[in-house]
Amino acid sequence: MTLLSELQALLGASHVLTGEDAESYVQDWRRRYRGAALAVIRPGSTEEAAAAVKLCARHGAPIVPQGGNTGLCGGATPDGSGSAVLLSTARLNRVRAIDTDNDTITVEAGCVLQAVQEAAAQAGRLFPLSLAAEGSCTIGGNLATNAGGTQVLRYGNTRDLTLGLEVVTAEGEIWNGLRGLRKDNTGYDLRDLYIGSEGTLGVITAATLKLFPRPVASCTALLTLDSIDDAVELLSRARAGFGASLTGFELMGGDCLQAVVRLFPQQRLPFEGESAASPWFALLELSDSESEEHARERFETVLGEAIEAGLVKDAAIAANVAQSKALWHLRESIPLAEAELGKSVKHDVSIPISAIAGFVHKTNALLQARFPGVRHVIFGHLGDGNLHYNVASAAGQTESELLALQSEIYGVVHDSVQAHAGSISAEHGVGQLKRDELPRYKSAVELALMRRIKRALDPQGLMNPGKVLQA
Repeated sequence: MTLLSELQALLGASHVLTGEDAESYVQDWRRRYRGAALAVIRPGSTEEAAAAVKLCARHGAPIVPQGGNTGLCGGATPDGSGSAVLLSTARLNRVRAIDTDNDTITVEAGCVLQAVQEAAAQAGRLFPLSLAAEGSCTIGGNLATNAGGTQVLRYGNTRDLTLGLEVVTAEGEIWNGLRGLRKDNTGYDLRDLYIGSEGTLGVITAATLKLFPRPVASCTALLTLDSIDDAVELLSRARAGFGASLTGFELMGGDCLQAVVRLFPQQRLPFEGESAASPWFALLELSDSESEEHARERFETVLGEAIEAGLVKDAAIAANVAQSKALWHLRESIPLAEAELGKSVKHDVSIPISAIAGFVHKTNALLQARFPGVRHVIFGHLGDGNLHYNVASAAGQTESELLALQSEIYGVVHDSVQAHAGSISAEHGVGQLKRDELPRYKSAVELALMRRIKRALDPQGLMNPGKVLQA
C-alpha cells in the first residue's frame, strides 16, 4: 500500500485532503510562502495523530504540523516538493478538563484561543493569553511559537502559562506530560523543549494551562506622548505605581493609529486637533482585585502625576467596557491597516526596555541614511520590550522596489538589534523567514546544541524540515 492509501485507511478518505481540497492549507497567512503537500491529514484524536506520524516515519515522509495557519514566518507551510504530509490539528479541538481548585484547563492543540478564553470565563476564571488572531489561531500554534500578545507584562508568554504537554514524537510515540504541577523537578524539562520549537521536534496535541482569578475591575486609557523616551519613562512610573496590577502597556507610532482611522472610518480616535496628530500613543490597562473605585483612583493618580511631569500630553480614560474594547480595537487593527496599505518589511524584535528608545533613534537614522524616505511603522508591547518595527515604502517607491531591498533592510535592523543586546524574534518565531538569518546572530555553540537536540528527538529529520535550522 502507498502512504496515501494507508493514511486514508487510518483516518477515512474525508480527512485526507489532496488537490484543490488542500489548497487553503499550503499557503501562509501573509501569502508570502506557497508550498505543496502529498496530502493534508486531519486526525481526530491523539492516537490517530500518533499512528499517522508512525506511518509517515516508516515511509520517510516529512511532516508539517499546522494549527490555525495564522503564523507570520512561514513556519507551518510545506516546501514546494509535494513530498510532505501536512498534519492539521483542526479536529483536535476538545476542552478535556477544567480544574478550578488547581486553576488549570486541559485543552487539545486545535482549540481556538478564543474558545479557551471563553471556557475559562464560563468557569469563573481568566486565561490571559490574548492576541489579535485569537479568533482563529490555535493553542498548538501558540505553543509552537511561544506566542506573546498583549498581557505578557503581567502573565508572561505562552510558555509561562503552560504546566504540561501531550506530544506525538517524531517516531509516532505519545508522551503524556499533562501534569498540572507548579513544581516538578524530576529531570530535564521536556515541556520547554517542545514549546517554541515550531513543530521541528514533534507534534503538540494537548496542553494543561494555568488559569487565574478574574479581575474585579479594570481601567484602560489611551495617552498621547511626544517621544518614545517619554513612553519608556512613563512605563517605569506605571510599574512603580501599579505593580503587578499593570496588565498592558502598548506603544504605537502616531502614523499607525492615524492609518487605522483613515482606512476604517467606523473607528475613531478619542482626541481632536493636535492630540489626534500626536507622534506617539500609549495604551495602558490596569486590572484590580478590589473595586472599580479603587482601580480608577489608582489609575487617575498615576496618570495625573505623569501629566504634571510632562510625560503625557492628553489622556482618554475608558468610562465602560465598550469604550475599553474600542480602544483595544484601535491597537489590534494596526496589522490590518498595514495589510491594506501594502507590503512592508516586517520585524518582530525584542530589546531590553532600557535600550528601546536608543534602538529606535539609532535604527531610524541608519535606515534613513541607507534608504532615504522609507517610513517607520512602529508599534508593539513596550511593557515586555517587544517591538514590531516595520519599514514601509518611501513616497514614489513601488512595493516591489521596497521588497527588493528586504535583505539589506533586515541586515540594518537586525544588526542594530544585536548591538542593543536584543533578539531578532520576540513572538513570531523563526519559521523559514528568519531561518537563514539565525546563524548571523546566534553563536556556533548555541546552534550546535540546537542541532544536537534536533537529531536526538527527530533522528530522520522529518519534522517540519527547513524551519528554524538550516539543513
